Amino acid sequence: MAGPTSRSSATASRPAATDRLTCRAVATPEERAAHFRIRHQVFVVEQGLFRSAGAETGGGWDRDAHDDDPATVHVVGLWDEVACGTVRLYPVPEVPGRWKGDRLAVLDGHRRHGLGAPLVRFAVATAAARGGREMEAYVQPGNVTFFQWLGWRPVGGLVTYAGIPHQRMLIDLGVRHAPDQPNGSGPAVPRRAADGPAS
Repeated sequence: MAGPTSRSSATASRPAATDRLTCRAVATPEERAAHFRIRHQVFVVEQGLFRSAGAETGGGWDRDAHDDDPATVHVVGLWDEVACGTVRLYPVPEVPGRWKGDRLAVLDGHRRHGLGAPLVRFAVATAAARGGREMEAYVQPGNVTFFQWLGWRPVGGLVTYAGIPHQRMLIDLGVRHAPDQPNGSGPAVPRRAADGPAS
């Protein structure tokens, strides 16, 4: 899966104009509803994932038990105060200090705004601030380079998730990634305690 396609929905974007975008944990029922609407549009309608056998276009459900867990953080990305992106993160109880990020999605009409990277960075910083030491994500192959650019590393081979290949990725939450360019890319540098959470 090379190049911007509907399956590379979070990464087919340009560097963000940061004064026009915001990422935050959902705080209202309206933001939570927007979070779920965006996920459904991207994963179920556009990509055809999470569909029940025989379901029509748009028929399916990407929600799971993590959505009802109070430890889960649902995030919305906003462009000019309009919700157009999501990510979800939660602790992995079986592995102390590990968090998992998933459901990264940006609506098709907003992918040019560069919201994918800020959403990932927000998730990483949030997990670190909540005591995480490592974060994992399973990403579609077309997004591996994007995640590597953000400081993540691939681990193992491809696995099937929701019926399509995914690559397991990890990031050390004790390392921050210097935003030495306007788009936030930069080399990984050791984080000092005084630096605060990773960003």
